[in-house]
Amino acid sequence: MQITTNEAQALAPFQWLKRPAVDGPPAQRDPRVVERVSEMLSDIERNGLDAVRSYARELDGWSGDLEIGAAELKKSGDALPADVREALELGYERTHRFATAQREHLTDFEIELAPGVAGGQRYVPVTRVGAYLPAGRFPLLASAFMTVGVAKAAGVPTVLSCTPPSGEHGAHPAVLYGAHLSRADRVFAIGGVQALGAMAFGLLDEAPVDMLVGAGNAFVTEAKRQLFGRVGIDLLAGPSEVAVLADGTADPQWVAADLLGQAEHGPNSPAALITTSEELGRQVIEAVDRQLETLTTREIAGAAWRDFGSVIVVRDVHEAVAVADVLGPEHLEIQTADDDFFLENLTNYGSLFLGPWSTVAYSDKGIAGTNHVLPTGKTARYNSGLSVSRFLKPLTYQRVAREGTAALAPAVERISAFEGLAAHGATATLRIDEIGRHSGAFDGTSAVGR
Repeated sequence: MQITTNEAQALAPFQWLKRPAVDGPPAQRDPRVVERVSEMLSDIERNGLDAVRSYARELDGWSGDLEIGAAELKKSGDALPADVREALELGYERTHRFATAQREHLTDFEIELAPGVAGGQRYVPVTRVGAYLPAGRFPLLASAFMTVGVAKAAGVPTVLSCTPPSGEHGAHPAVLYGAHLSRADRVFAIGGVQALGAMAFGLLDEAPVDMLVGAGNAFVTEAKRQLFGRVGIDLLAGPSEVAVLADGTADPQWVAADLLGQAEHGPNSPAALITTSEELGRQVIEAVDRQLETLTTREIAGAAWRDFGSVIVVRDVHEAVAVADVLGPEHLEIQTADDDFFLENLTNYGSLFLGPWSTVAYSDKGIAGTNHVLPTGKTARYNSGLSVSRFLKPLTYQRVAREGTAALAPAVERISAFEGLAAHGATATLRIDEIGRHSGAFDGTSAVGR
């Protein structure tokens, strides 16, 4: 939710109870990160798996097997407390059910555009997907549901997964169990840039993947950016963002808790409150300060709130919509007396959480069913979150019969002649002439050679 100069001018008329302490965007596109990632990808492309193993030793201290065997993957849940395992199974089930419903609403079709002329569309899944499952400071246990599981719901035949190596299991057992539940075809203990390079360059006894998905740190995000074009990607996500749009009916304690709930993702995670109530705004600032005193992640969440937190007071719901659409946050909570007004009028957000009972964390953990791989950095203006549709190619086709020629060929001749593209026009003229030779007449008027 970085604020550009033009956007700062657009927001200037509003009252700010708290402004970010750091000017400009959170640390993104650090030139040092860009250079390092470029060097690593070039090395991996040149030297293959040897370079991948070298980076695994250097960066992760890992020299064991790169692949997590099927038996190890299957029993990964045995290392988890029973209640955690049950919660993960619930998260997978709900995320899978929502993704399956998405797929069912994307239907193939064919339409007759004129007699003898039909156009159609089929949804065809990409063939191979590589999913990165982060497991850094805080392993995000639901990541496999959102990436591997949704790809499988879309019908992707092959999904590879990579996650940073650690411990006796080769990787975090809860992350592995999430991959197992989500039906990953193969899972590798490879982290960071080397993981994305290995999947994109086809270094894992597999063909190169067609698409890379999943969140990660700045290096992972930059690797996806540099690999885009060679492979498809979901989106460039991070740092995590949250905004709460609230009026005087909201509970300041709940609003404060929800802001901190996303701020603890990292010290550069923006958190914003947009409110029609100055009193609520001041109460939320006080509540955040109090909650930080006992929060175990206060060093992270406190830094994010200090440097990238903001509270903006607006006069009415229309100004609230305008400000929210300028910010375009990844997660946008609505806690007002008329939540449906905002559902109908907001346009720029990654995912919307309606009502005080809809905290972002429910989606983050997969329990609410919707995907948490969402656009950040204001890209919600033109992008949406990861979903079944991202793994499907809407492929069009045309079916033209002999009798449809009259509805197409003359217009194509005229346009091609005007453009000066004679070969284009000839393809239509040949078909007109073929009909004329066999029938002695053509039900249409050719513009070329007549």
